[in-house]
Amino acid sequence: MNKNYTVSNYILHRLQEIGIKHLFGVPGDYNLDFLDDVVESPIRWVGNCNELNAGYAADGYARLNGIGAAVVTYGVGGLSIINAVAGAYAEHVPVIVISGAPPARRREAGALVHHLVSNYYLQLDVFKKITIDAVLLADPNTAPDEIDRVIRNCMVHKLPGYLELPADITHTPCRPPGEPLTFTQLTSNPDSLAESVKEAAELLNKSTSPIVLAGIELLRLGLSKEVLRLVETIEVPFATMVSSKSIMPELHPQFTGIYQGGWSKEHVRRQVEDSDCLLSLGAWMTDLDTGLFSINLDNRSMITVSGSEVRIGSHFYLQVQLGDFIHELTLVAQPRSYLASHPAESYRPLQPFTPEPARQLTAIRLYECLDYYLDDDMILLSEPGDAFCATPEFHIEEAENFIVQAYYCSIGFCTPAALGVALARPGKRPVVLSGDGAFQMTAQEVSTLIRERCPAVIVIVNNDGYLIERLLHKDGMYNDIQMWQYAKLPGVFDDGSFVIGIRVTTEEELEQAMKTAVREKDKLVFIEAFLPNRDCSAGLERLGNTFRQQQQKK
Repeated sequence: MNKNYTVSNYILHRLQEIGIKHLFGVPGDYNLDFLDDVVESPIRWVGNCNELNAGYAADGYARLNGIGAAVVTYGVGGLSIINAVAGAYAEHVPVIVISGAPPARRREAGALVHHLVSNYYLQLDVFKKITIDAVLLADPNTAPDEIDRVIRNCMVHKLPGYLELPADITHTPCRPPGEPLTFTQLTSNPDSLAESVKEAAELLNKSTSPIVLAGIELLRLGLSKEVLRLVETIEVPFATMVSSKSIMPELHPQFTGIYQGGWSKEHVRRQVEDSDCLLSLGAWMTDLDTGLFSINLDNRSMITVSGSEVRIGSHFYLQVQLGDFIHELTLVAQPRSYLASHPAESYRPLQPFTPEPARQLTAIRLYECLDYYLDDDMILLSEPGDAFCATPEFHIEEAENFIVQAYYCSIGFCTPAALGVALARPGKRPVVLSGDGAFQMTAQEVSTLIRERCPAVIVIVNNDGYLIERLLHKDGMYNDIQMWQYAKLPGVFDDGSFVIGIRVTTEEELEQAMKTAVREKDKLVFIEAFLPNRDCSAGLERLGNTFRQQQQKK
């Protein structure tokens, strides 16, 4: 035992070691001693307006940094961050939650302390359901090993982890860290790997119209370069899905487009669904990625690799890791002919946006303008709602430049997530595209973006309430929200030296606002795009129509 090394020091040492430079969260009396140590450490504390926002910020940070972390207090804080952690779990984003907790002696005595719900283990039990590993650090002798285990599991499985730190354990001495943490990646069964690759290569080699469908697991496992090497080596076209958009360069000559079942562009749908060998790598067939399950795929002509399993027709191969499969297949599959390697329709360059003066702004023209002004130094965060229905067809040309929560779909995610994105990638600029309803969920985090001097661009699509819900179901008063004067909000948060607020109602005003955003690179530019008559994208109209048709069939 080293009296100069405490459990708190140990946690911070390991967090710094795995690349965490920022800790998000909210102070509370059970975590204050730990936060004192954070302030003295090389890791920078980033205080958020509430714990939910802290979780979203850590999620956005982790998507680009590889891992993120947040600190909360017990009960009111721990239970507040749960929604964000559940989203990270659903989408396989590694976020570590550190929760201060009542002193161990109070727990042992069963004292009725503040922030307690029903029993001292309730919060731990809840987090066990939405993390890969959760532990109560009750013993300083075992705490180092437990901390290491949680971090390893979080990193290897790409899922959240949870550390509960009682206030009286924080500064208790413990042994110092030994060797740097090592992360033993999940391994493949050699026989399963060899047999699955052999069968997959045979199918690919004899096929006449193969295509690769690149899914979200490739993004989470950092396999973008490996799958790009595969498609270039064997010379086959590739498609992505909404959740995996921009995993590979969309300017690539072998890119055919976004596949979303019946919602896809016709040439993309035809090329994917008519393929005699569809190599699906890490794809999740979720409702929104598949156009509400409007896919028409024949398992007999598919090679599906996901979740450590390979399925080829009726054959299943277990314990095969996605990275190993891609590597081995790249070595043995034969290249295709030039014509077979390219998409059915060539890439169409982005057309300039030319506004019509005084023409009232519409959703379609709003998205055309935003698409045109995005550049390679911007990362677009597309909020669930009209935004993520419109943006799949945006021209995102660089990998990593598109973030969407397409599976968990928690509105309000993008504004606080932009904080994490800005701190993880200081050389790039987050652009938030959010509806008014979603923005009102987490609007206060704009103040943290300002305090941290993050020069984001925030575009609020003001279409008067929960428009996506209006289109999914008959409209009701429950979809109405208070109309804010969004463009004036920056004046509440800032004196005007760092933030610019603009309200636009015409195409010309929108173009001028985007030119201002591009010109003022070091400021936060807040644009309220007012859309009359609850106008929306063609993508949202399609979603609403499909959803209602499915409901009528029940």
